[in-house]
Amino acid sequence: MQTPDTITLPLTGMITVALLAFPFISGLLCLFIPKQAKQVALVSTLIQALLTAYAIFLFDINYRSGFLANMQGMVDLPWITQLGVRFFVGLDGISMLMVILTNFLLPLIVLSTWNREFKQSSLFYFLMLFMQSALVGVFVSLDVFLYYIFWELALIPIYFIVLIWGGENRIRITFKFFIYTLSGSLLMLAAIIWLYLQAGSFSIGDLYSLNLDLSSQRWIFWAFFAAYAIKIPLLPFHSWQPDTYTTAPNAGAMLLSGIMLKMGIYSILRWILPITPHAVLAYADVAIIMAIVGVVYASWIAIGQKDFKRMIAWSSIAHVGLITAGVFTMTQVGFQAALVQMVAHGVNVIGLFFVAEIFLNRLNTTQMENLGGIRQLAPVFASTFLIITFASAALPLTNSFIGEFLLLNALYETSYWYAAIGGLTVILGAVYMLRAYKATMLGDVQHVAGFPDLSLSEKMVLFPVVALIVVLGVYPQFIFNLTDESVKFLLFQIDQHLATTH
Repeated sequence: MQTPDTITLPLTGMITVALLAFPFISGLLCLFIPKQAKQVALVSTLIQALLTAYAIFLFDINYRSGFLANMQGMVDLPWITQLGVRFFVGLDGISMLMVILTNFLLPLIVLSTWNREFKQSSLFYFLMLFMQSALVGVFVSLDVFLYYIFWELALIPIYFIVLIWGGENRIRITFKFFIYTLSGSLLMLAAIIWLYLQAGSFSIGDLYSLNLDLSSQRWIFWAFFAAYAIKIPLLPFHSWQPDTYTTAPNAGAMLLSGIMLKMGIYSILRWILPITPHAVLAYADVAIIMAIVGVVYASWIAIGQKDFKRMIAWSSIAHVGLITAGVFTMTQVGFQAALVQMVAHGVNVIGLFFVAEIFLNRLNTTQMENLGGIRQLAPVFASTFLIITFASAALPLTNSFIGEFLLLNALYETSYWYAAIGGLTVILGAVYMLRAYKATMLGDVQHVAGFPDLSLSEKMVLFPVVALIVVLGVYPQFIFNLTDESVKFLLFQIDQHLATTH
């Protein structure tokens, strides 16, 4: 399928390109003026957020391009002509939501480092901005080879962030992380090459038009799914995650958990479901069982953790497991609930890792047995942490409640056993989150004497997190409105394929 070299209505392609390129250019600037790298990174991410807000303003939720539902801001230009690779990018409701998540969280992640000094700080902030560009590239790519390039590029900066600024055993842990993710990516690359040979193009439209037989769909499904299951991660591909999250500097853990793992869930929606729907239908139960077993297993492990940061890592596996299960219900409710919950989890986990950062800055530990009684010394900090705790436990009127409720509803429509087992995440999540809050905030002051309350820069991170928790909890309709047309098109594409006989 060929499209014009530039399509500029209703959202201009220049904005899409700017969202993709601006962070990388700003990152290079950090290298040239290293003494102001932190300030450059913050200003850059704020400008990127404003540019994203302008893109939201221009985005027409009711627009129908005739190509991928409400895809807007498309740019389609020749790039590597010998291979048939094109620079083909654009934004629909689903990818716009992921770009919003990325570009609105990055200023908070940069601010979370404000009270810390890093060796080679210019390189650190360059890598953060480089990763921002790569993440946006994954979400806007409409050429599968271009998508693969950005997918791999996103691995490079986080690898070096953990390797250079991580904690103990970082060399061994980053090597394991790299091998896991690279192995999955190579399987995906093999599938991409095979799809190109069938379609004669890397364009998403041509791939969507393929009418593959069931055996071909099955192996393509598993090649893609392995890469995404590692990235999310799902059991049994999860073992790299707790160590990597714990060892990574908190800003790196925020990038990994708040945004990077969403690449896997987004990619299931964008690439697996429309191209291999028959295989998805055949293996949906397998994927759901993997996901909900991970929910229970990770939640149970989280309850027993003594290190606050490691507890967050395990809880993240539980939350994204439920999201993934919702996607494989292959229903509109499941898709939109997953999108709502991806945003909610991204916001909440940023808040939780920043709480861990505050513990580390003040007391040089995240061991919960060495904390306690902080509420008496830092009531503002304790109050914000309590709201984030409630959100993580999916309390009504917080951002996680609607998403988890709808995910469980979608699972119930598939099987009440799936809903019953997946629903344990609500109970177990409340157990480990309230236990952590009690251990760190309540009780007598023992090891935390002189613990100061939030500084201005810390409030500038936690207060927006709390605001997003409340606003998205009260009014999640923005996400439903933004993604409605794209989700309907996705379901239409799946139904069209499923109606085809082989």
